[in-house]
Amino acid sequence: MAEQRIGIIMSGVTGRMGTNQHLIRSILAIMKQGGVRVSPELTLMPDPILVGRNEDKLRALAEAHGPDVIGKPLRYTTDLDAALANKDDTVFFDASATQYRRRFVEAAAKAGKHIYCEKPTATTFDEAIDIARIVESAGVKNGVVQDKLWLPGIRKLRTLIAQGFFGEILAVKGDFGYWVFSGEMPDQPAQRPSWNYRVEDGGGIMVDMFCHWQYVIDTVFEGECGPIESLVSWANIDLKSRVDEQGKAYKATADDSAYAIFRLKNGVVCQFNSSWCTRVRRDDLLTIQVDGTKGSAVAGLRECYIQPLGATPKPVWNPDIPQPIDFYEGWQKVPEQTSYDNAFKVQWEFFLRHVALDEPFRWTVREAAKGVLLAELGLKSWQEKRWMDVEAL
Repeated sequence: MAEQRIGIIMSGVTGRMGTNQHLIRSILAIMKQGGVRVSPELTLMPDPILVGRNEDKLRALAEAHGPDVIGKPLRYTTDLDAALANKDDTVFFDASATQYRRRFVEAAAKAGKHIYCEKPTATTFDEAIDIARIVESAGVKNGVVQDKLWLPGIRKLRTLIAQGFFGEILAVKGDFGYWVFSGEMPDQPAQRPSWNYRVEDGGGIMVDMFCHWQYVIDTVFEGECGPIESLVSWANIDLKSRVDEQGKAYKATADDSAYAIFRLKNGVVCQFNSSWCTRVRRDDLLTIQVDGTKGSAVAGLRECYIQPLGATPKPVWNPDIPQPIDFYEGWQKVPEQTSYDNAFKVQWEFFLRHVALDEPFRWTVREAAKGVLLAELGLKSWQEKRWMDVEAL
């Protein structure tokens, strides 16, 4: 069997998402499984080089994860220009903070590298479109992470829609978030980087999460309900002060909770709440409930529960007695009918096939600009206290 090497310049992998989801659970996992087998004759094998500013962090990552995969430390460098000049590495991946995305992607595209990066691609729609034009003008293949499409719970939801389980879809309700500690208590360190809470550094939950809601809604429900046509939103800066990685207090300037109604082409309403200041009392960190004429479903990250019309209870409003119905009991868990791999890894494999085999890949930098547009309109709706129309790109 032939093995085709694909050299990947990985920027921003010392961060939480870059390390865990992209390096360890995606690229290294693909290497451990023997690459991406595309036929009995061909396997695609990624070969990463880690790039960043902190040599100590890069070396620690390379030494911690290389030996058990390739028998030696992974490649790493602090010299991005030298990495981009190496013609043997053809893909550039970026998971750095959003404010650095354009500079890195533009340099990589000009060097002729295929581009794969985290979302959002930018904090403004104009910049997101500029980045799309840059990679398109360079003639390189490009893609953006849209991982939630391959979560087991979302995949089960898509199957139910394809099977006509819901009948006519009436409404969609999403609830996302958890309590992110402020960092003030030593035994409760903040579990997200401090730049997330500074608008001047590209932070904000709307900029982060509306990009997700755009591709989830448009991909999962577009066939049945059409794309998002308008929205109204509100946000807050709930925790005004937080403590950064150096233990210093700083003023939070970016929204850490956001609430939105998205109206789809056929009139279906999608309501999504996003918060880093909420305590979880639901099935998962993200739940999406879909109500239809024939049944309802609630999908989390992994599980999905359904209640068909024939099994729907008939509650009676009576606040003077304890509720006689266990509203969880009447739901059926959708069984595991296939194996589900890590969502980030699944999309990485699609992108590697796109690079090597020219297979279709719809999740481009231009496609991701739709999510940036949705976030920008959400912020404008909040500031101007009005509904906003979402124009098609």
